[in-house]
Amino acid sequence: MAYFFKKDSMEFKPHPRFKGVGFLPLIDKAQDQGLSVSMLEIEPGIEIPIHIHETQADSIYVLSGEGQAFVNGEWQAISEGDYILVPSGEEHGVKNTGNQVLKLFIVHVPPLF
Repeated sequence: MAYFFKKDSMEFKPHPRFKGVGFLPLIDKAQDQGLSVSMLEIEPGIEIPIHIHETQADSIYVLSGEGQAFVNGEWQAISEGDYILVPSGEEHGVKNTGNQVLKLFIVHVPPLF
C-alpha cells in the first residue's frame, strides 16, 4: 500500500526522550518492516546527545536551519541541503547552533520505531 500525507494533516508532537525536540513519525514498522521515516524539529540551543543505533543505519537530510552533527568522531557544521548517512553501530548526535528551528528528515533502516 502507498502512503500519502498532506502537510496540513501532519502534527509534530514532543519527542518522547528529548525536551525541545518536535517529532513527527511518518512511517513505522507497522506500516513497513524495512524502514521508518520521521521528521524532527530541534529548537535553538537544543542537542540530541551522541548515541548509537546498534542495528539501524540513520539517514539524515537537513530541511532547514543550522547546527552541528557529530559524525566520524567530531562535530561538523550542517545546514539546509546537507545529507548525513550514519551506519549502524556508529556514534552520532546533532545540535541546533542557529537561531531558528533545525528541521531534519530521517530514515532508519531497519525501522527504529
